Amino acid sequence: MVRPPLPPLDGRLDTFDLHVGSAVELLRSMWPDLRPVRIEIAAMPSHSDADGLPRWLIDTAAQRIVLFRVPIERLLEPGHDDAAHRRIAIEGAVFRAAAQYIGREPWEMDPRGFDTDE
Repeated sequence: MVRPPLPPLDGRLDTFDLHVGSAVELLRSMWPDLRPVRIEIAAMPSHSDADGLPRWLIDTAAQRIVLFRVPIERLLEPGHDDAAHRRIAIEGAVFRAAAQYIGREPWEMDPRGFDTDE
């Protein structure tokens, strides 16, 4: 007996998890400091700060990064609320949060650099 194929992962929650997971996997392969860190996803932060709604929370004592899905996805520039821009926002948030966690700048997170001639 053959089961019917599973439906594609095309919901926002599934897509968000997929983009976070692939970015985290890449970062952990390049930064051993991130391997023991738990990366969690929450819908919303419990409060806003002086800069508005935070996109993530860093807890170095607990070795934890919490990414807030709604602010990352919903607070995009007007006209940039499409699948490609959402993916860029999600992956960018993962890279910026990881960079903050290990005390680096986001552009330093890929040790190969941004040279496109390779």
